[in-house]
Formats: sequence, structure tokens, C-alpha cells
Amino acid sequence: MKKTLMLTAFALAGLAAAQTAPATTAPATAPMTTTSTVTGTTAGDAMMTPATLSASDNFARAQEYAVQADVAYPAPFYDRTLWKAAVDHSYFAATQEAGNRDYNAYLAQLYTKTQWWINAYNAWNRLGDLNETEKQWASLSAAKLAYIALQRGDRAAARTYVEKGLSWADSASLQAIRSRL
Repeated sequence: MKKTLMLTAFALAGLAAAQTAPATTAPATAPMTTTSTVTGTTAGDAMMTPATLSASDNFARAQEYAVQADVAYPAPFYDRTLWKAAVDHSYFAATQEAGNRDYNAYLAQLYTKTQWWINAYNAWNRLGDLNETEKQWASLSAAKLAYIALQRGDRAAARTYVEKGLSWADSASLQAIRSRL
């Protein structure tokens, strides 16, 4: 029994180490084609931070990371490596081209998907006119913030979030919260 537990512990430790091992890098003279098992990026990408990329490259990277994150993780949270990379690249794209509605809408969507409710709410609010799908996402962020405000006893903030959420789209969640105010 003790032998089995020790073998299991060693196997799990080996798996954990393999999942967190840094990407291997190729020699400087070889082309950068080595891939990382953690992010699915090439070793050359390590030098390509969001700040060094163009807005369109950051937007493309954000989309790539989001697709990878959808596959890699059962639930989307910002603290997951791939989701963080997607949000960060999207943020840089939206910042670099502040007037690009597509970049800003995608950032708002990522904030909502990764459950970063206040950033999602603010991003949707800044966008102005929303399409029907965006109104649903925005309303969800308002409902989550209203619930959080209600839980901490801030009825005024909850009411503000409910009103804004209902202006975007009606939902059972917002109606339930409004009935408690």
C-alpha cells in the first residue's frame, strides 16, 4: 500500500512538473520552431510581448489564445495562463487602436467570459450601441455586479447595476435582484 501511494505521488509530481516546465528554446542559429506545451507558442514568441506587437497582431493572438483556452480549461477565469494571455493581448489591441470597435467589443467579451465583471461592465458601457448578443453579455455583467453589491449590502449600487442591465436586456436574474431591492 505504501509503495503504491509513493509511486502515485511520484507520477503526479512528474505530471505537474511536465505541465509547468518552461518552453525549451532552440539555439540562436536555428529557426525558432520549438513549441511550448503550456501556451502552444513558439520560443520566439517569448520575446514578442503584447507591447511589441501591432494592434492587429495582438488581436489575432488574443483570438488564438482564447480558442486554445476554451479547449484547455473547463472554466474560463483570467488567472489561467491562456485566458490571461488572450485578455492581455486583446487589451493591448484595444488600447493601441482605441477607436476600433471590434477590438473593444472583443475585449469586453473576454472580460465577461473570464468573469472579470467590473471590467466587462465598464467595457460594455464604453461601447455605447450594442447588438443583441452584446446586450446579453453586458446584461450578464450588470447582473453579476448587482448580485455582488446586494450581497455586501450596497443597495444603491445594486439598483444602479440592475437599471443599467435592464436597459441592455431583460433577464430573470435582474428581475429577481430588482425584486429584492
